[in-house]
Amino acid sequence: MSDHDTNAPAEEGIGRRIAQARKLRGLTQQQLADRVPCSKSLIAQVERGHKPATQALVTAVARTLRLGLGELTGQPYRDPAARANRVHECVPEIRRALLTWDLPDEEVAPPLEHLRADVRHASALGRKAQYTRLGEMLPGLLENLTRAAHATRGVQRDEVFGLLSEAYSGVTAIAYTLGYFDLRSLAMDRVAWAAEASRDPLRIARTQWQRSTLFLATATYDKGLLLLERVRRDVGEDIGRMSPAELSVYGATHLRSAIFAARAADRQRAFDHIEHAREAARALGQDANHYGLEFGPSNVVMHEVAAAVEMYDGGEAARRAEHATFPATVAPVRLGHHYIDLARGWLYHGDRRKSLEMLLTARRVAPQMTRNHPMVRETVRMLVDLERRRPHDLSGFASWLGLP
Repeated sequence: MSDHDTNAPAEEGIGRRIAQARKLRGLTQQQLADRVPCSKSLIAQVERGHKPATQALVTAVARTLRLGLGELTGQPYRDPAARANRVHECVPEIRRALLTWDLPDEEVAPPLEHLRADVRHASALGRKAQYTRLGEMLPGLLENLTRAAHATRGVQRDEVFGLLSEAYSGVTAIAYTLGYFDLRSLAMDRVAWAAEASRDPLRIARTQWQRSTLFLATATYDKGLLLLERVRRDVGEDIGRMSPAELSVYGATHLRSAIFAARAADRQRAFDHIEHAREAARALGQDANHYGLEFGPSNVVMHEVAAAVEMYDGGEAARRAEHATFPATVAPVRLGHHYIDLARGWLYHGDRRKSLEMLLTARRVAPQMTRNHPMVRETVRMLVDLERRRPHDLSGFASWLGLP
């Protein structure tokens, strides 16, 4: 079958966008596969809608074709319903707040205890994936923190910059979820600037962990692994002598390294990093949220499932998730990601009913994140294509996403 005989689905999915971008550059499926690199069969199946694109494939193709991720995922997704668009309406004000980082006005900032409380509230909204409320809160909070950072001196100034770095991290969460990749990069610069000004070594290390997501988005896996290795070297390797916060930073870098290795199809290295993280989680003893890292036994399980999914190994993902139970304290944002990963894993494993169940669970736990996740749309498109007698809940879910 020729490259042009694609039988692509009518809706504009990632596979169809890959095919269009490839043809515009005059490449055959084999030539694109050679450059990614991957098999021609994978490119052909994804383009025809016979196999869902993984995040690893999307980022690799974007890098190869010199495209922004949004050009392949179609992000940001805007729903016709005005209520669903509210979170997008926050973005211009957030962008303005980031651009005026060094230009505080002459108004007096609120007292430090008020700023602490506001940042705690913003962080709680982020953990719950309540991005509309967070987006509405952030512009004013960033302005207040900017005023305080430029007006405060001494130890309190360090604390204010730490709070500012945490608030900027809320912007990166919104930008990542909605697919505003330029805003995400700008916010990451602000996170790093404020963290350095806080003079908190662990906050700075956490910022480097956060920076590594940019390497994931550009399929720069070797450099991302080097960056995370450097963070671990700075924190130390003797987990028996680490504080709880140090264990969280150390363990989180191993979990992120596992995802890098999985996307690079290095199975052994991926699960070696998982085991190192599991040792740190045992030493920590319970789930914790130092510096917003959500590290602990629950996150280790979630990442081992995610690593298997990144390697298209649905059976392994299902096996590793089989006996997983999570305490009520686990953040909805983490649970949402986990169930989205499991939906993909069950799809790869051939259980379409379980895949849909996981999507419905993700929607219940973290609806705003689920609606805006490109892998959710890929999974739903595949389920719709595979189900000859489409279940009512699948049709309803596709409609909720705004898919035709």
